[in-house]
Amino acid sequence: MGFLNNIFGKKKQKPASAKCDISDTMLEFGEGYLLTSAQIIDSRSFWDMMMLQPETKSYTISHFENQDPSARSIRQMIFNKYAGKEEPWIVSDTYVKMFDVDKEKSREYAKEWWSSEKSFRPPNCGVAKENLPAEKFNSLEEYAVMEAGKEAVENS
Repeated sequence: MGFLNNIFGKKKQKPASAKCDISDTMLEFGEGYLLTSAQIIDSRSFWDMMMLQPETKSYTISHFENQDPSARSIRQMIFNKYAGKEEPWIVSDTYVKMFDVDKEKSREYAKEWWSSEKSFRPPNCGVAKENLPAEKFNSLEEYAVMEAGKEAVENS
């Protein structure tokens, strides 16, 4: 059949792929871990990394060195962007280590996500504010906006 399909122009479907939502690394069908926005924002190492990326580092420096309110505003917008993501996050092996999650369960969810053509939603998926206690959400927001990246700026 493969030979006839080649002759008559029928192409094999390529296996699905997706980009890691943190690094843009390509993941092939079945790879990665599926996390929720609440799980993503609940990682100080994630926030330290995000606030020190080339596109955000100048705001972080300005926030800590100059107490710049516009830099703080941009850091708030960055937090809101990640905390407000409704879709699940597909995360590569490299980056899942930053999160305190059940990796086995997250891997199972990813496989289910791939099998469902990316329509599966794990429990508590959606906007982080709706899936975390208010006190927890507020403390994560405070860290991301006011503290993330501070140690790196002070040590540079």
